[in-house]
Amino acid sequence: MVVLNVAMHGSDELAKDIAKATDQRDVHTYVHKEIHDNTTRIISIIRPARYPERLRPLLSAISAGRVGIIEINSIDAIFGEVLVAYSSSNIKQGIAVIKPKEGDWVDEEMVKKMFAQAGLNEWSFVAPDGLAIRGKLYELMDQIKDELTSSATSPLVVCIDQHFNVKGIGLVAIGYVQCGTLNVHDDIHILPSNALGTTKSLQVMDDDVLKAQTGDRVGIAIRGAKDDSVSSGSIIVRPEINDKKTNTQVPLSVIEHKLSELALEKSPFQKRTLSPGDVIHVSLDLQFTVGRIKSVTDNNMIVEWDSPVYVRRENMVPAIIAQLDSKPRIIGRAMLDKKE
Repeated sequence: MVVLNVAMHGSDELAKDIAKATDQRDVHTYVHKEIHDNTTRIISIIRPARYPERLRPLLSAISAGRVGIIEINSIDAIFGEVLVAYSSSNIKQGIAVIKPKEGDWVDEEMVKKMFAQAGLNEWSFVAPDGLAIRGKLYELMDQIKDELTSSATSPLVVCIDQHFNVKGIGLVAIGYVQCGTLNVHDDIHILPSNALGTTKSLQVMDDDVLKAQTGDRVGIAIRGAKDDSVSSGSIIVRPEINDKKTNTQVPLSVIEHKLSELALEKSPFQKRTLSPGDVIHVSLDLQFTVGRIKSVTDNNMIVEWDSPVYVRRENMVPAIIAQLDSKPRIIGRAMLDKKE
C-alpha cells in the first residue's frame, strides 16, 4: 500500500470532487483508493477547516503533506500567505487550481508570476476537474514513489494530533507516520513525557493492520502508558538502545531542542525584520511551539523555546517560522541546530 498525503488549501466542494470525505474535524480529510498492478494506492487529502482564522491547522496539514493543492478563487492577502506557507515548507511539488468565484475573474498570468516568485516552479496548473486533479496526483505519486518507499526504512517518527481513551482498549493516539515503520507489539518512547509503552494494536484507514509506515494516518492502541503521557504534538519514536555487552548504541531518532541556532531563509514576500526579544512560533512535524529570540546576527539567530522542539536526526526537513502579528504571518523557514 502506497499513501500520498496531500496538503490542500481549497474548498470542501473541490476536495469532494477528488476524494471521499472521511473525517470532518479541525482538519478535514478525504480519501481515494485505487488498485494498480496489485498494489493499493491511496490519495489522502488533508484540508485545514479553520484557516485563515487560525494558522496552526494550515501548518499541520503542510507538515503531514508530501505534495500540495492550492485552489485560487482570488488574488488577496490570504492567497499570498498560503503561497508563503507552501514555499517555506518541504513541499516542492503540487497542483494549482484557478477557480474564480461566480462573476469574478482571476488573472492567470499574475498567479503564475506569484508562484514563480514564491519558488514554486515545479507546481502544475490543472483545470478545476476532480478526475484531472486525481490523475495528476497519481502522476506525482509515481514521481516520488521511491522516496516514499525508502522513507519507510528510516528511523521511526510518528507525530500525534489526537488522543483519547477507548473503553475496553485503553489509550489511543492518532497521527501521521512521518518516516519509518511501526509494528504491532513494538516498544515505543513518547515525547515529551518520556513515557514508555508498547503498541497493542494499529489501525490504518479504519482497518486493523500489523504495521504502519511512512504516510499512514495511524491509530495506535498503547499498552503500558498513562493517559496523560500523550498530548497533541507528541512524538512517538523507538526507545534508545545502550547495550554495553554488545557495544550497541542507538539514540532516539529525534534530538530535543530547548535552545536552537537557526539560519532564517526569509520568504520573498516578507519584509519584517526580527530582533532580539521577539516572540516567534516554529512549526515542525505537527509541533507548534513558541520561542523567544535571544540574539540575531544577520539572518542567524538563537532562539529559546518555551517547550522542547524535537528535530529528526535523519531525513531532516525545514521548520516553518511564523510570527502571529505579522502580515503575512509566515516569516520563512530554517533548519534547526541544537545549541547547548
